[in-house]
Amino acid sequence: MAENRHKELGLSDEKVLEIYETMLLARRIDERMWLLNRAGKIPFVISCQGQEAAQVGAAFALDKEKDYVLPYYRDMGVVLTFGMTAKELMLSGFAKAEDPNSGGRQMPGHFGQKKNNIVTGSSPVTTQVPHAVGVALGGKLEGKDLVTFVTFGEGSSNQGDFHEGANFAGVHKLPVIFMCENNKYAISVPIEKQLACENVSDRAIGYGMPGITVDGNDPLEVYKAVKEAADRGRRGEGPTLVETISYRLTPHSSDDDDRSYRAPDEVAEAKTKDPIITFGAYLKETGVMDDALEKEINDRVMKLVNEATDYAENAPYAEPESALKHVYAEQ
Repeated sequence: MAENRHKELGLSDEKVLEIYETMLLARRIDERMWLLNRAGKIPFVISCQGQEAAQVGAAFALDKEKDYVLPYYRDMGVVLTFGMTAKELMLSGFAKAEDPNSGGRQMPGHFGQKKNNIVTGSSPVTTQVPHAVGVALGGKLEGKDLVTFVTFGEGSSNQGDFHEGANFAGVHKLPVIFMCENNKYAISVPIEKQLACENVSDRAIGYGMPGITVDGNDPLEVYKAVKEAADRGRRGEGPTLVETISYRLTPHSSDDDDRSYRAPDEVAEAKTKDPIITFGAYLKETGVMDDALEKEINDRVMKLVNEATDYAENAPYAEPESALKHVYAEQ
């Protein structure tokens, strides 16, 4: 039997199965959305495939009751962990009135749900970073025991919002976890054309915070890094920059043709490190999961995805008049 790395981290067998199931749910929802998009039923998909381990591993290290997450547009694994449902994500994909993120107003991936401490994101990339810093500052001023967790791609780490946010959080020792999900491409721009330093985490030193780079295909490694960062934040020791290295297994979005900038064999090679497969293998090696349980989990997930699809497809669209809601003052 393989060594029980999850036990060393204080994670039970039940908890790692929950991590696996959440990762699988994110993957199966995403796969279904691509099919729906290609069938002309939903307009747009921006994918989490290949990044589920980083997202779910990190979110499991946080306190869902107290902490705030400010996810970027790929973070289906984060929002599922924090309480958003498959049905709600599908309602967003179909742009229906019941979509909790925006009532069908915004593209999918603009996550926001007050009851689950998911702070609304926006279309310009990286704007969520200074927002996370602001929430952490507010929490500190009010004496609250909270940590904010914000994610962004490595392309976003080149935007001014990241640098200003990181600098402010470092100076004021705010409990922020900056997590860069480095998937190697900012749309079509490869990492070597984005930064001259070796790792995004190398930038942490400029802002007086620790920086760490971890394997984004390993949810346990990400869990450990984020847990340590959360503990530091709670102790008043300030922010941390965590960089997770993974690979975007799909085109940038349903409107992108990635064949124009990366070779098919590069994508095929990355698929051999697919976190759904590698973490499933780890669970089998440690005796936590067998083929029968794997099938049971997948069947349960597919039932959820099918029910969510049917519900969202048949749900009503928003009333046309509601297009002006939250735009103009109401009498």
